[in-house]
Amino acid sequence: MTVPIVIIAAVADNGVIGDDDRLVWRLKTDLKRFRALTMGRPMIMGRKTFLSIGKPLPGRETIVLTRDPDFAVDGVHVSHGIEDALAKGRALAAAAGVDSLPVVGGADVYRQFLPMAERLHLTLVHARPEGDAAFPEWPRAEFRETVREPHPAGPDDEHSFTFVDLERVRG
Repeated sequence: MTVPIVIIAAVADNGVIGDDDRLVWRLKTDLKRFRALTMGRPMIMGRKTFLSIGKPLPGRETIVLTRDPDFAVDGVHVSHGIEDALAKGRALAAAAGVDSLPVVGGADVYRQFLPMAERLHLTLVHARPEGDAAFPEWPRAEFRETVREPHPAGPDDEHSFTFVDLERVRG
């Protein structure tokens, strides 16, 4: 069996996921969850998402999907197409013996991988920030909710938010 593709995203009430290639909120609790969901697993992300992070994250293999033929960074796997990114991700996931292949952004990468995602781990951020990147429309009827965990705003989290996990329903 192939390793399932899992999308991990934080999405505001208005669909915004970022602005000017950066996050538009401070949610320490969400960052901890992101770390837990990705640690030890290869991650697929777009070039702009990678550049906003600035470096490969410790304990995770990074696959950067880019159209830029000259893009190269030490310690990062570069792919120029979705099939190559999937092949590299699945090989790395199998070698690591992990249970998922996370896709972590940005908007265009999410759009490309949504049709094949088995699970979504969403953080629904209860805010309506300005932004130039939005989570793509997705077929909600094809997924069922398995977890819903609300969190209030607090000292480490500037907005209230809800963790929602969804699983694709196979007919």
